[in-house]
Amino acid sequence: MSSTSGTAHLAFSGYMGKRLQLGVCGSVAAYKSLDLLRRFKDSGADVGATVTESAARFVTPLSFEALGASPVYSGMFPVGDDVFGHLTPGEACHAFLIAPATAAIMAKIAHGMADDMLSCQALAFEGPLVIAPAMNPRMWNNPSTQENWQKLKDRGHITIEPGCGRMACMDVGQGRLADLDTIFLTGLKAMTPQDMAGTKVMITLGPTREQWDGVRFWSNPSSGVMGASFAVAAWLRGAQVHAVCGPGTPWLPAAIMRYDVTSAKEMYKATADLWPAVDTGIFTAAVADFSPVPFGDAKFKKAGSDSLRVEFTPNTDILKTLGQAKRDDQRIIGFAAETGDLQANAVGKLQRKNADMIVGNIVGTPESGFQSATNKVFVADRNGRTEEWPVQPKTEVAWRILDWLLQM
Repeated sequence: MSSTSGTAHLAFSGYMGKRLQLGVCGSVAAYKSLDLLRRFKDSGADVGATVTESAARFVTPLSFEALGASPVYSGMFPVGDDVFGHLTPGEACHAFLIAPATAAIMAKIAHGMADDMLSCQALAFEGPLVIAPAMNPRMWNNPSTQENWQKLKDRGHITIEPGCGRMACMDVGQGRLADLDTIFLTGLKAMTPQDMAGTKVMITLGPTREQWDGVRFWSNPSSGVMGASFAVAAWLRGAQVHAVCGPGTPWLPAAIMRYDVTSAKEMYKATADLWPAVDTGIFTAAVADFSPVPFGDAKFKKAGSDSLRVEFTPNTDILKTLGQAKRDDQRIIGFAAETGDLQANAVGKLQRKNADMIVGNIVGTPESGFQSATNKVFVADRNGRTEEWPVQPKTEVAWRILDWLLQM
C-alpha cells in the first residue's frame, strides 16, 4: 500500500483463533452491524451473529451469512444440530458484542428476562459483554432506560455511550449508535489478553511544524500512522496510553489521553512533563532537528528579493534528553528514519540515545516510512539482539515490537 488511509492504524489482523458473537437488535442502525462484521472478519476473528426478529426487518439473516457469520441465529429454534444455541456463545466465544442494542434488550439483560435467543445467550454468557445502544433520544433519556444502563455498568459490562446528533426520525439529541471505529476497537479489546495492564506508555507521533513567517513552516511528511498503531496496540493490550501528537495525526480512541502539539519545543515540554510518571516511552515522531529563525508574524514578500537566506537553530533532542534522564525501571523505544546505511545508523543511535530498542526504517519508498501504511524495519535492542523484518502493516510492526518489549 503506497498511501495511508484514515483507518490504517486500526487494521489489526492478528485475531485468528478468537471468536466473537455479534448481537443485532431492531434499529435503523442495524445496517451498520454488517460493516462491523466485515471488520471483525478482516481482523482474523470468527464471528457468529444473533439477529432478533425486529432486527430482521431491517437486515436479513442471510446478509450476515453471506458476509461470513456462522452460525447465524434468528429465533429460538435450533440452527442445524445446535439444539443448545442459547448456550453456544458462552462456551465458544471470547467476547459478545450487541450493536445496536435497543432499550428492550438492555431491560431484559438488566432484569434477567430471557424470552428470545439474544437475551438467553447474553444472560448465559460469562465473558466480556459489550453493549452499544441506539435509540430515540427520548427513549434514551427515559429514567427507566437510564436506570437499566446504570445497572449494566455497575455489573461490569463494557458499555459504549451513544453519540449525539440528528436521528432517522429527525429528532436531535443523544441516542445515535456510537462511531464504528470505537465499537470495533472496543470489541477487539474485549478479545485481547491484557498483558500490558497496569503499565503507562507515552508515545510521540507525527511531524512537528517549525514556524518561519505568518504562513510558512519547516516540517516533514510524517503521517503519524506508525505511532498511532503503537498507541492503539498498547491500549488494546491494557496499557494506559499518553499520546503526544504532532499536526495531522490520526484519530485515536477517547480512552487514549491525547496531547496535541505543533512545534518541537511544545512536544519536548509535553513529553518532559509526562516522562517521570510513565514506564515506557515510544518515540516515533519525526521531530524537526532545527527550527528556522523566525521572520515574524507577517508574510515574507518576495518583491524586491532576488534570493532568500534562512538561518536555523537546533531544537532539543527529545529522545536523547529523556534517555539521559531514564530510570532503571523505564524503557525507551526510539525510531530511526534513514535514507541509507540503516543498520549502522540504527545501532549507533541506540547507543547515543541510551535507548533500550531502536527501530530503523528506510524512508522515501512506497512500502516504507512516511505516508505509507506498511513498514520494513531493522530492530536492535540493548542486549545485542537484532532482526530485520519484511514489509508488513504498521499495525503488525507495532504489535511485534510490543511483544519484544515484554520479553526484555
